[in-house]
Amino acid sequence: MTAAIAMLRRWLRPTIGQRVLLALLAAFFLVWAMLLLYFYIQFRQALAVDQGLKKFGRALTASLLEVKDEGEAVTVMKAAATQFDTLRISGNPGGSTLMQLRDRHDGRWVYASPNLGSRQLEGPLAQVIEADLGGSPYWVYGSDAGRWTLHLAEPPITGSWVVERNAGRVLPHLLLAFPLVLLPVWLAVRHGLRPLQKLADRIARRGRTDLSPIGFDPPYAELKPLTAALERMLQQLRDKVAQERAFVHDAAHELRTPMAVIAAQAHALAGAGNAQERESAQHHLEQAIARASHLTQQLLELALLDDAQPAVPQRIDAAQFARQLIAQAVPRAMARGIELTFEAPDSLEADIDMPAFQSILENLLHNAIRYVHDGAQVVVTLRAGDEGLMLSVADDGPGIPAAEQPRVFERFYRGLGQEASGSGLGLAIVMQAAHRMGGQVAIVEGLSPCRGVGFRVQLAHPG
Repeated sequence: MTAAIAMLRRWLRPTIGQRVLLALLAAFFLVWAMLLLYFYIQFRQALAVDQGLKKFGRALTASLLEVKDEGEAVTVMKAAATQFDTLRISGNPGGSTLMQLRDRHDGRWVYASPNLGSRQLEGPLAQVIEADLGGSPYWVYGSDAGRWTLHLAEPPITGSWVVERNAGRVLPHLLLAFPLVLLPVWLAVRHGLRPLQKLADRIARRGRTDLSPIGFDPPYAELKPLTAALERMLQQLRDKVAQERAFVHDAAHELRTPMAVIAAQAHALAGAGNAQERESAQHHLEQAIARASHLTQQLLELALLDDAQPAVPQRIDAAQFARQLIAQAVPRAMARGIELTFEAPDSLEADIDMPAFQSILENLLHNAIRYVHDGAQVVVTLRAGDEGLMLSVADDGPGIPAAEQPRVFERFYRGLGQEASGSGLGLAIVMQAAHRMGGQVAIVEGLSPCRGVGFRVQLAHPG
C-alpha cells in the first residue's frame, strides 16, 4: 500500500512533461472544438444561402420540364426517390424522405412516396418551409416543372445533430495525430532539459563553501538568463562574504587598541603610587572604555542596519524628534563653544524608520562636533522638498579634501591628518541607514565658501 501511494505521488508530482502533455491535450481539444464550430457555421450558412433540399428540388424540376408522358414522369420520380434516399442514408438524422408529383391539368396525384399515405405536401413554390406532417417537423420544397407540380420533404437537420455527427467524424483523426505530435514534442522537451539537468548536477557537486563561478555556458538562449542570474548571485555572495571577513578583521583591529589601553591603564591604576598617578590612570582608562563602548555601539548599529529585514516606517513628527536628538548633543557642543543651530518647521509629519533616522542624525552630529574646531558653527536643516524629506548637516570646520570624499563612506576609513580619534564607522552607518530607508546621501558645500563640509540626506516623502 505504501509503495503504491509513493508511486502515485511520483506520478502526480508536477513536471514539465506533464505540463507539455496537458498543453497538447488542451490544444487538440481546442482544435476539435474550433472544427466543430466551423462545421456548424458552414451548416448555418448553407441553410441561409442554398440548402440541399432546394438544390435537389431544382435539379429534379429541370429533369421533369421536358417530360410529357405520365409513365416517364413516374419513372423519373422513382429514380429520383432512390437517389434521394441514398443521399439521405449518408446523413439522415431520422425520419423518412417524402416526394409528391401532381398533374397540373387535372390535379391528379401522379406519384407519391409510400410513407406519405393520405397526407399531402403543400406550400409556397421555389422556397423551403418547415411544416408539420403527422406530428413530425419536415422541410418542404415545391416547384412548377412544366406539366407537373413537384413537392419534396425531408426531416430537418438540426445544429446539434451536425455538431454530434462531425464530432464523431473528426475525433478519430485527431486521436491518430496526437501521438505523432506528442512524440517529437516530448523528445524535444527531454533533450532541451538536459542542459538544465547538467547545471543542477554541477551545482549539487559543489562544496558547502564553494562560491566560485559555475562556468557553465548553456546551448539554449532560454537558459542563459538563469545561468547569468546564478553567476550574479554567487558574485554577490562572494562580495558579501569578503565584506564580512574584512569587517570582522577591521572590527577586531579597531577593538584591539582600546582593549590594550584598558589593560595597560588597569595595571597602571593598580600599581599607582600616589593619587596623581591614580587619577591619570583612571582618566585614560575611562577614555579607553568610552572609545570601546562607542565603537561597540556603532558596530551593533551597523549590524542592525545590515539586517535584511525591511524597514518599518512610523508616523511621527520628524521636526520634534530631530529637536530631541539635537538637544542631547547640545552639552558636547557647548563644552567646545560650538554654535549648534536647527532650522526646520515647527511640525513636519512623515512616515519614516525611526531607528535609521536616529542613526543618521546622531552620527552626522557626532562627526560634525568631533572634527570642527572650537567655536565653529554647525547647522542642521530639515525640510520637505519636491524630492521628499531632506536632512542636511553642514559646518565651517576643516572640511574633507576632494580626493578623500569618495572614500569617506567606507567602513573604518579615517581621513589623513585627523587629530580627533574615531572609528571610521559614522558615515558608513549614515550611508547604510539612508539606503535602508530608500534614500541617498551626498556631500555638499559647507557653511563657508572655502571651509567646512555638508552632508545632505534624502530621507522619505512627507506624509
